Amino acid sequence: MIETLFTQALGLVAPWQVEQVTFQPEAGRIDFQVRFGATIHACPACGASAQPLHDRLARSWRHLDFFQYEAHLHTEVPRVACAGCGKVTQIPVPWAREGSHFTLLFEALTLMLAPTMSVLAAGRLLRVGSRRLWRVIDHHVGQARAQQSHAGVLAIGVDETASRRGQTYIAVFYDLDAQRLLFATPGRDKATLGKFASDLIEHGGQPTAITHVSTDMSASFQTGAAEHFPLAEVCFDRFHVVALSSTALDEVRRAEVKSEPELKGTRWSLHKKPADWTVKQTQTMHWLQRTNLKTARAWRIKQALRAIDIAAKTPDQARPLLKRWLSWASRCQLEPFKRLARTITKHLPGVLNGFQVGKHNGRVEAMNRALQEARARARGYRRVENFIAMAYLIAGKLTHLPAPPFACFLRVPQETD
Repeated sequence: MIETLFTQALGLVAPWQVEQVTFQPEAGRIDFQVRFGATIHACPACGASAQPLHDRLARSWRHLDFFQYEAHLHTEVPRVACAGCGKVTQIPVPWAREGSHFTLLFEALTLMLAPTMSVLAAGRLLRVGSRRLWRVIDHHVGQARAQQSHAGVLAIGVDETASRRGQTYIAVFYDLDAQRLLFATPGRDKATLGKFASDLIEHGGQPTAITHVSTDMSASFQTGAAEHFPLAEVCFDRFHVVALSSTALDEVRRAEVKSEPELKGTRWSLHKKPADWTVKQTQTMHWLQRTNLKTARAWRIKQALRAIDIAAKTPDQARPLLKRWLSWASRCQLEPFKRLARTITKHLPGVLNGFQVGKHNGRVEAMNRALQEARARARGYRRVENFIAMAYLIAGKLTHLPAPPFACFLRVPQETD
């Protein structure tokens, strides 16, 4: 019988079974009427066995599509009148969580699609309003995060990102060893470090166990790290230091282009790696290096700092190289680089700490790019809570989410000769 086939296909076991299948091609849907075939059941509240049913309440759920048709499950969910605890309690259905109008498999499909497309696009594909899908995402992300353990976290990376262009900055905290997002919260001040410390404790971690905090030279992040992670070494991200040299180079070029119009259009050439130059950019840079322009000198100083970042693998290797660079930059008569040299000298211990293996924000920046790609797909997030939920879904490596509905079919087939 077709009812038996669909009972097995839906993964139902006695006393649940499909009683009737109604196909409505003109409406684009198929409906399954499910029956609970027992008259007694254990009490869901206290566990007392063989309790009589009190009544039944009609419920419906959206399921995965059947071919191109919407599939809906309907049943009268029984409630148990327990003589033991005196409560009347509804029996949980095996295919959906309490309070949801979607089956667990439908919600798992939502969580599978959301990281790869905007929720609005996923809603159009599934023919469901995006607000309803966001409620699904919020629930499962919240449940999964509550079960995450941060007990082994030792090194963290702190950075900031934005949920919308130029608006609502978010502080993000990553586990540098496990390469996962631990916590995200609105703001970019020292208070965000306190919120993370509290969240870390709630998930089994200890602020005193943190050995390294990798961050940029933001004064608020430095203050928060010293206050809430007093035993940790502060590591100033060396990629951020190189980015500061690029900013200094821009200042020199902008000041000089007013008197040297030949510098117009050279900005991208100055910032790209020489290996990535086009033929025209190569010609431009060869011309620039034959001049005595301040911009040419600034580019050489910046490239020297980038070379240190590439060559030095430990603080001991970086120390003499940086000291020579600081001597050069402080005497170069280019005020932006003299100012940068003073900044690096002031924070030299933290800058050197950033050369420890794995104690920098390189992977943090990669994860942030993934978040910004999600923001671009969504064209910005109206609610900061939505952006944070999506951040956890993409970068949190949550291990307690529902398995994808097609997990058994997602294996990559082996090629044969």
